[in-house]
Amino acid sequence: MNRILALVMAFACAYALTTQAATLKVGDPAPKLQTGKWVQGDPVKDFDKNHAYIVEFWATWCGPCRVSIPHLNEIHTKFKDKGLIVIGQNVWERDEKQVQPFIEKMGDKMTYRVAMDDKTTSEKGTMAETWMEAAGQNGIPAAFVVGKDGRIAWIGHPMQLKETIIEEVLAGKFDLKKAAAEQEKQQEQEAEQRKLSQELNKQIQAKDWVKAEAALDEIAKTLPADERSRVEAFRLRILLMSENYERAGKLAEKVAEGEKEAEGLNGIAWMLATTKGIKGPALDAAAKIAAKANTAADGKDAGILDTMARIAFMQGQKDKAIELQQKAVGLAEGDTKKDLEATLASYKEGKLPDVD
Repeated sequence: MNRILALVMAFACAYALTTQAATLKVGDPAPKLQTGKWVQGDPVKDFDKNHAYIVEFWATWCGPCRVSIPHLNEIHTKFKDKGLIVIGQNVWERDEKQVQPFIEKMGDKMTYRVAMDDKTTSEKGTMAETWMEAAGQNGIPAAFVVGKDGRIAWIGHPMQLKETIIEEVLAGKFDLKKAAAEQEKQQEQEAEQRKLSQELNKQIQAKDWVKAEAALDEIAKTLPADERSRVEAFRLRILLMSENYERAGKLAEKVAEGEKEAEGLNGIAWMLATTKGIKGPALDAAAKIAAKANTAADGKDAGILDTMARIAFMQGQKDKAIELQQKAVGLAEGDTKKDLEATLASYKEGKLPDVD
């Protein structure tokens, strides 16, 4: 999973769910920290006036969470000596035994504090109820920024959290009244988006792709310019579902132009390469984008080589696919290595492996 796929998933989830009325908003005093066990870092019992905080809700099973964690860790690393404390608040966990191994596997990509939820009096978890439900947040990852005054300064997807907000909060220059007004306006926009999403989902179910795109266009009008890439990434998914591979190929290359990171580029290529029946311009675009990702990664990313191998196999280049997959296996470790070895064996047998 990667940033582009995370945006597609987050976009889809955002418009498939009905958000409950929020009683906890920007500008309100932050609820108490009522966590369970702290599994990494020093416990935080209360908010103090010397620090600002990010409380980010996540779970091991959440793909978009895995994408946002390194980004959050970068913020932690940059601002930890300037008064910022980052708390990874585990929530809605399906198997709590997986949390510690998950953190260990993330290693230096997840070095901030991590706490479990307190389920002694609530099956859902106290933090899940007093923070997530209270704020009308139905999906993860979700982040809350708490200022030195103990009030909530920002709520949203961690990938959309700008460093300027952190800087202003730490400096005591953040305009809380303005932020609260902006959130209220945003909630009104989201209410309109939910109405439009019902039409979008209806047309997708009916496989009326023209009307689906028209509904998507209406949703785009309600979004800020810097968030419209989410719409184009979702449009790409619609084009793939409708088997409009010529347009999908062109749009994929356009979306890729705005992506500089190897992981993001690989995500676009993988989205194309894992679409059943894909061919023609879309498959050619996948090959170009994967090659660009490989260049950005200096040929040292097993996941990208795995993507390239799949595309090569789909293009009828079995020997090239095997060669690329062998390189991927050589760079991988642990369970990932086993998975890539199984894929390699499949290519040698002349079979394209299924993917989740």
